[in-house]
Amino acid sequence: MSGGWAGSNRRQRLPSGWAKIRSRILERDPICKLCNVRPSVFCDHIIAKADDHSDAGLQGVCGPCHDQKSAREGAAAAKAKGRPSRTRPPEQHPGLL
Repeated sequence: MSGGWAGSNRRQRLPSGWAKIRSRILERDPICKLCNVRPSVFCDHIIAKADDHSDAGLQGVCGPCHDQKSAREGAAAAKAKGRPSRTRPPEQHPGLL
């Protein structure tokens, strides 16, 4: 799990009683709220970057669903950031300069 936190300040933004909150949410949602199949192992913020640590703002999710949701959120954030593309724009022919 430590690799996923690299470059993130998310851990510092968690409340001091996070372990108890996490336990309570996983007890409330023993089955993943996204797929309704696998056991919940992550306490997930329903809205990314909202820092809503209330019970209504959190849900229990399984590992695969958490990974997919995090990847979608990361891709959306990168797209919104407007990162430059990896392809270079075509260069003008030297004879036309």
